[in-house]
Amino acid sequence: MTRTPKQPVWYMATPADGIIERSRGLSPVSLADAVGQAIDHPTPCANRWFDETPHSYFRMVKRVGEVLEDTRIRPVWPVRLWVVEPLGETGNWGQRYYPYRLLSHRIRVVEETDARQALGARGRDVLDAIDHQLPRLAPRWAADWDADPEAMGRRRETWRLSGGPDTTSGMKAESLADDAARARRESAAQWWIRRLSGDAADRALAGKGAVGGVAAAHYASARAAGLALAVQHQDRFDAYVLGALRGLGLDTPAPALAV
Repeated sequence: MTRTPKQPVWYMATPADGIIERSRGLSPVSLADAVGQAIDHPTPCANRWFDETPHSYFRMVKRVGEVLEDTRIRPVWPVRLWVVEPLGETGNWGQRYYPYRLLSHRIRVVEETDARQALGARGRDVLDAIDHQLPRLAPRWAADWDADPEAMGRRRETWRLSGGPDTTSGMKAESLADDAARARRESAAQWWIRRLSGDAADRALAGKGAVGGVAAAHYASARAAGLALAVQHQDRFDAYVLGALRGLGLDTPAPALAV
């Protein structure tokens, strides 16, 4: 029996108002107002598909973890995610480097779908951690740093370069997370996760009226990103890597030292 190749699902992302960010200020295109309809690009480029004016063609991806790449959307949540169908002639900048991307001058907006997919396979859990864990943890991390910056700086450097008996080094864990995101086409999702978690940590410190230095805020932001990445890759790594992303060994009280 001849198998029919499965048709890919194509995605586009917009800010919360449903307008394609790249079209804003030119000829705004609202996907929210066009569900079930076909849309012709208002300012199509003549030089397909290499005209890099701000909004020359519709940009869509079939790997949803990359849908937030190259959108010019500020990394704030919520965003909206749309399933679209390319119509007419389509193109690409090169299958070798952009096999998951498609460009066209006409689309049909099929439906709106769950935007949490844009943050990867565990996007729901990532957002839950950002919303419910970081507001509690970030002030504690900043307070740990402020209580003894010199000692915490030494511990963080040991964590970053060497890890511990139960975890790899922080630097290695972050590198593995980057590799996994690239392999699963979640690099854009991971970049957004880092930004969203860092911003959540900053808001938590401001909300608690935390009085701390820049170094303490930077430390809390980095810890927040590590925790969120551990959630993103929960099903991909063992405790040896996940523990490093979560900063195992950095929290007070400090682990006992061998004598």
